[in-house]
Amino acid sequence: MKFKRIFLVVLDSLGVGEAQDADSYGDTGANTLEHIKENYDLFIPNLEKLGFLDTLTMAERENVNAYYTIARPTNPGKDTLTGHYELLGVRNLVPFKTFTENGFPRDLLDQIEKITQRRVIGNKNAQGMDIINELGERHLQYGFLILYTSNGSNLYIAAHEDVIPTAKLYDYADKIRAITMTEELKIGRVIARVFTGKPGNFKFTNDRYDLAVKPPTKSVFNLLQEKEYATIAIGKIADVFDDDGISKKIQAKNNTEALNKLGDIMEKNFQGLCVCNLNDFDQYGHQRDLEGYAHAIEEFDVEVPMILNKLEMEDLLILTADHGCDPTFSGSGHTRENVPVILFGRNLREPARLEVLDSMGDIGATIAENFGATQLLLGKSFLDQLK
Repeated sequence: MKFKRIFLVVLDSLGVGEAQDADSYGDTGANTLEHIKENYDLFIPNLEKLGFLDTLTMAERENVNAYYTIARPTNPGKDTLTGHYELLGVRNLVPFKTFTENGFPRDLLDQIEKITQRRVIGNKNAQGMDIINELGERHLQYGFLILYTSNGSNLYIAAHEDVIPTAKLYDYADKIRAITMTEELKIGRVIARVFTGKPGNFKFTNDRYDLAVKPPTKSVFNLLQEKEYATIAIGKIADVFDDDGISKKIQAKNNTEALNKLGDIMEKNFQGLCVCNLNDFDQYGHQRDLEGYAHAIEEFDVEVPMILNKLEMEDLLILTADHGCDPTFSGSGHTRENVPVILFGRNLREPARLEVLDSMGDIGATIAENFGATQLLLGKSFLDQLK
């Protein structure tokens, strides 16, 4: 074992250029980081020292403080589950389906209305608070169930806490999850959201219930847990993997909270893997809020020294992403992009550019080999290149 602890931080949606198959996804020309950089004067000196901006050109750079490269996506699809699966070594050959164009099929809505005994309203691609503000008053008047999708393979149901009690809404989510497990639908996640307030002042509570699916194969989490290493998930990671193989689950509402929790975990004595998702980036991408996205990157850059200072000599930090979400691109969905890969460790003496990784799964394979596990179906380890 080269590293005692590995910290994998997923900068959700921060892609660095179109993937080789981007044209088949309608994403030719997408480049989340480059287009933010072109339209906003990014000041990220700490990330720059780690070679983060060099992932855009893959130019060789001297005096860099970390290994840097990019990884290509190989799992089909560009949703949250697909990307995270690949990062942690899970091959998923059939992409999860999205329903952003026309909403969910009528027969599914009929089934949902039957099992909930409530009429469904919404059924379109929307940002959470936008559709709550649009339909919340109608929901209060008639008790209809608000249903919508987002830019991934997600089915959301939402209700005011005074209209449908939280426990009842969660029960609805369980029943909907059960009927959306078919190959015809193949919906990645069913998510229940609770809101409160009055028209004009609605807001989500912290009550959120995510129901994903078990990964189709073992992940790095499973392999490490079998060897009795710690497997810690911060943010939405546990929800993505349906808690499978995860020994400690830590919730976080935003990047700030996730990074604070990460800092707390770094002060603990353990051996194993901690994966932390920073989801704010993805939200700004979906909203096509370039300035907000840029500010979030700069805010993360300020936290980088704290993270590096808390690393012990036998620790490895990996920064990467799960897909793109170019805020300058048409529509409001994810974009099929390569992802940055930054690797920093205090005992690494020869940081430099690495060759392009053929799969995001190479990251998971490297983590697995470090802890003596090699049974993954996806990825090739590059552990021996970290010197």
